[in-house]
Amino acid sequence: MSPLTEQQLNTLRNELLKRKQDIEHRLHGGDGHRGLSDGQRAQTGELSLIDNHPGDVGTETYERGKDLALVEHDEFMLERIDSALKAMEEGTYGICATSGKPIPYERLLAVPYTKYLAEYNPEQEVSNNRPVEEEFLYPPFGRSSLDEHEYNGFDGEDAWQIVSSWGNSNSPALSENREVHNYDEVEIEDGDDNQGFVESYESFIATDITGDNVTIVRGPMYQKYMKQGEGEPLLEPDVNTEE
Repeated sequence: MSPLTEQQLNTLRNELLKRKQDIEHRLHGGDGHRGLSDGQRAQTGELSLIDNHPGDVGTETYERGKDLALVEHDEFMLERIDSALKAMEEGTYGICATSGKPIPYERLLAVPYTKYLAEYNPEQEVSNNRPVEEEFLYPPFGRSSLDEHEYNGFDGEDAWQIVSSWGNSNSPALSENREVHNYDEVEIEDGDDNQGFVESYESFIATDITGDNVTIVRGPMYQKYMKQGEGEPLLEPDVNTEE
């Protein structure tokens, strides 16, 4: 027997019917079933999507996936509303399906299709159904890392250390220092960043306010630049700062 009064049941029944009408209108009425009756090609107004930029096709695909999820959610909510209306007819509405205790009227006003008390709601339980990819993301280097098992043999981490010793993103080929001859000389941060300029040649090339008259200041930075083989000898008029 429902613990609710007839007036409370009528209020909740009207709310359920209103929500049901709104959902049915979205699914079958004014918005054309969220545009799912038309193909993705029809939404863009083109005969084919092959010549489109992948980013544009990706946007359309994302929007189509979102529409499908919203439709699925509406259909799920419609089933719950119909189940609640059926429970009203059977006189079991407002009783927690888990504990058998009455559900407060205030909770039913907020969630009229619920079958559970808040503390017994199964939707608040965290699912243990995790993506299979997580088995390879933890621990580091996937399941080939055996350090946590006190394994002293060759494992995935050892393999990475050997491979990285022959070069990674911080290699002589990518080093800003042109005099690096082996990997032992490569440093992540050398603390010798250019101050006030981006490229080295910017420190010894000067112009007047119009930008027409170029002057080469052949100071220490210029000499270092030439010594490292960065450029050819410059023949423009220069100012020697070593004198």
